[in-house]
Formats: sequence, C-alpha cells, structure tokens
Amino acid sequence: MASATPALERALVDEQDVLAEWVQLQLASSSLRSDLMKESELRDQSREFISLFKAAVSASTTFSQSSPDWASVRDFLSGISRSRAIQGFAPTETATFVLSLKQPLFNRIRKTLQDDVSALAEALWIVSSTLDKLALYTTEVFLKSREEVIRRQQQELLELSTPVVELWTGILALPLIGTLDSARTQIVMESLLNAIVRTGAAIAIIDITGVPTVDTLVAQHLLKTVAAARLMGADCIISGIRPQIAQTIVHLGVDLSEVSTKATLADAFTLALRKTNSTLTVPSRA
Repeated sequence: MASATPALERALVDEQDVLAEWVQLQLASSSLRSDLMKESELRDQSREFISLFKAAVSASTTFSQSSPDWASVRDFLSGISRSRAIQGFAPTETATFVLSLKQPLFNRIRKTLQDDVSALAEALWIVSSTLDKLALYTTEVFLKSREEVIRRQQQELLELSTPVVELWTGILALPLIGTLDSARTQIVMESLLNAIVRTGAAIAIIDITGVPTVDTLVAQHLLKTVAAARLMGADCIISGIRPQIAQTIVHLGVDLSEVSTKATLADAFTLALRKTNSTLTVPSRA
C-alpha cells in the first residue's frame, strides 16, 4: 500500500504547476476582491505560502499551532490575516485563500493513488484536515485583528466625541453627546484635566445638552469629573439642564447643590464671564 504522507509530498514536487493552477482558481473565484488586492500581490502571497507549506509538510505533515516545523507558515498566515482584516476583507475570503489550495493538491494525489483506494482516502484526509486547520487558524487571527481594529476605532471615536473647546481666556467648554458610561467618563476626565493644565483655565463648562438621559450613574460620573477639575484648580458649570433632566435628578436624589448649573450653554458662558471678571464687548459699527 502506498503511504499518504509521501503522496502529499509528491503532489508538491511540481510546485510551479500547483502554484499556477491555484492562482488561476483564485483569480476565477467570485470571492476575489480585486478592489482590495492587486493580482501581483495575490501571486506573491500564493508563491510564498506554497513554498513555506511545502517545507513544513516535508518536516511534519500534521499542522500544529505549537510545532516549530510550522512556525514560518503560522507567521506568514498571521501576517496576511492581519493585513486583510485592516484592508476590509471578510473572514471567509481570507480562509478561502488557504482552502482553495485543496483542488490542485487533490487532483495530483488522485492521479498518484488512483489504483489504491485506501491510500487515496488517507492522503485526501490528511490534505483536507491540514488545510482546514490552517484556514481556521487564519480565521482566528483575522477575527482577533478585526476586534483590535474595532477597539482602536471606538477609542478614537470616543476621543473625537469629547472635544474640549476654549471659549474665552480661562474658560473651557466640554460638550457631551451620547451616553456617558464609565469608559467614556475616564476619557472625558482625562481630556478636560489635560486642557485645564494646558490652558490654565479657571472655569470649565460641561454641557450635557446632547446626553439623552441622566440616571444615577451618569450623575455620579459628572460629579467625579467636577471633583477632579476642582483638584486641578478649576470650577465647573454644568449646562444643558432641561426640565426633564432636572426632574430626574431631583427624583434620584442626586445632590448637585455644590455645582453651578444652567439651562443653556449661553447662560453658563455668561456666568463663567462673571466669575472670571471678564467682559464681552460688541464692537460698534462705523
């Protein structure tokens, strides 16, 4: 009986022929994203992978995430999985890069072992299971990379959604839009404190007009931010207190008696000017 492992190695002997057939299959596939990847880049990736795959198979047919024989293959697949996650590929499209190699290998193994059904079945199983494991590996790396991209984008959006604006000398404004949770509160606090240090502001207006609801947790976050600003030498004014929010705060029993509050940002700005002994003058028309 012929051995399955040598059959796989023999299938990879004609590396260039396998590569040519594999690339053509990928180019003809409906999953090919020509808008995200050039044909030359696909050919280079395919050429490098099949070379590394052949070397790994010669050393150890069975793929392992810990085997040093497959380290180069793992590193290569990790690299393209991460790059494709950033480029905008789908997980299935990335896995198909590996899975599409089955057909060229199956064709050659079938010709080699067509007279030995048992060895043929064993060889096809080895190839199929090995490439399946590699495809799953690419999917795992891809999804982790995509999660990292999403977390980074969320962090950037949070930072962009909490801009600190210098309205006047010594007066800052922090307009908040959306839900205020623990993670965002930390960013809000850091942004405000850094701005206070940078500008030496004495007043910080926290505008919550764009905050849809205020509950006990949101109120606590606001009080923490106010307390942190005071430690840096700046008083806070909370603006955007709508009637519904005022009723909610009273109903929740949240004590904002030590914090100046105003209904609008304009009212808060007027109060801030008064507290800093500043005067806003309108130039007369000629």
